[in-house]
Amino acid sequence: MWTKIKWGVRIVLILIVGAFLHYTLPQRDIVRIVGVRQEPMSLGWENRIFYARSDAGMAQSDTRTIKLIDAFTANGATRVYRNEDTGWGWPPYFKLDSQNVQAIAQDQTSTSAAPKWVAITHYGWRSELLTIFPNAVNITPVDGPGVTLIPWVNIIILTFLAFVIFMIRKMWLQFRERMVDPALADVGETFDAAGARVDAARKEARGFFGRIGAWINTWRAKK
Repeated sequence: MWTKIKWGVRIVLILIVGAFLHYTLPQRDIVRIVGVRQEPMSLGWENRIFYARSDAGMAQSDTRTIKLIDAFTANGATRVYRNEDTGWGWPPYFKLDSQNVQAIAQDQTSTSAAPKWVAITHYGWRSELLTIFPNAVNITPVDGPGVTLIPWVNIIILTFLAFVIFMIRKMWLQFRERMVDPALADVGETFDAAGARVDAARKEARGFFGRIGAWINTWRAKK
């Protein structure tokens, strides 16, 4: 039972960390931009966390105007991105040029007859139910939809995280070997010694009461 609980906790932690990394790490889509627009949007408790915070000194508002970029992939799938500054908050993209990104998107707008293909670097998720969009961080023109993009940033970050996890585990194993295991062994020996003393006391008590019982039996025999 305890083993199942431990594995259940591990699986939940892995899913949480995986979802966090999938949302936060940059991804790139090769798309054709078909339009840019600004749309008033009401934010509620269910999706406010997925949008940028209001500027410092401004009151929090449930309604704000969001810059959007509409696009299509080579196979015709729809992509819609929001274009918001991240500022100095989380995630740490330090994006402060949303107006420039919007101008680039406007300049790269094209039709299916004369397509312009771009790689949009973004983070986040698209959910029609929650009305959330991935945030476009950068737009780069590419030669075509078949270009290969290697996610070097993700490779470096994930390799670094794997190294950190490996070192933490190694340090924990060394700490456990030097401190925890000897302490548990001492506790076990203490309990074993206490149990041995209890057993000895029980045997001594049984011997004492046995001698008394034998002495009483001798008196009964004399009667």
